[in-house]
Amino acid sequence: MTLQWTAVALFLYMEIGVLVILCLPFISAKRWQRILNLRIWSPVARFWNKVFLTMIIILIVLFLDAVREVRKYSVKNLGTDAKLLPNMHDHMHMKLFRAQRNLYISGFAVFLWLVMKRVITLINQLASVSGTTAALQAQADTANKTAKKYMEDNELLKKTLMEGSGDAATAEGMELLKKEVEKLKEELKASEDVLKKSECDAVALKKLTDSLAKEYDKLLQEHQVLQNAQSPVNKKED
Repeated sequence: MTLQWTAVALFLYMEIGVLVILCLPFISAKRWQRILNLRIWSPVARFWNKVFLTMIIILIVLFLDAVREVRKYSVKNLGTDAKLLPNMHDHMHMKLFRAQRNLYISGFAVFLWLVMKRVITLINQLASVSGTTAALQAQADTANKTAKKYMEDNELLKKTLMEGSGDAATAEGMELLKKEVEKLKEELKASEDVLKKSECDAVALKKLTDSLAKEYDKLLQEHQVLQNAQSPVNKKED
């Protein structure tokens, strides 16, 4: 194996290791987001897009070179040289095997590089959505507790008015009741706004989930296309 293909193979093993670590179930998306937001990643984050595109171009070029080598050594008719040199067939078969190996390595390296970037993006999105959902849930719980408290105060005030006597007490109680009713209306309005915002966020989260499912299906289709592209090579070898 030449130096370039050794480097591609090591890069493929590195991708597999990173994806296995990212898929560990006991590490949450929020924790991964905190890890990825550490200061040590700041220099890499500035050039991440350039590094990603550069690696994609290099891997695609190597993949196309491997495809060319496979087509080159997949020719069944070797000509008169094969008759003159008995070992020519074995030599060409060995070359074909190496070309196919390089094709698999470069193809899976390209595929896993795309998958790794997508997984990191999905982890960040999931962590952000989880944080937003938790904040909205806390706001909704606070609004519900406040509304419950004012309803209890309202019931207590009504009970006090019923037990009171005299016009002065009634007037004072009615004034307090009006103030409590106004506060209760404001709190209920705030609660309705929070609930409407929660519903909008839930709809947005559903759309995001559908989009992620489509992206995952797209990646599976690309993987299937890659396997289908490699299948004719195996048939030619047989």
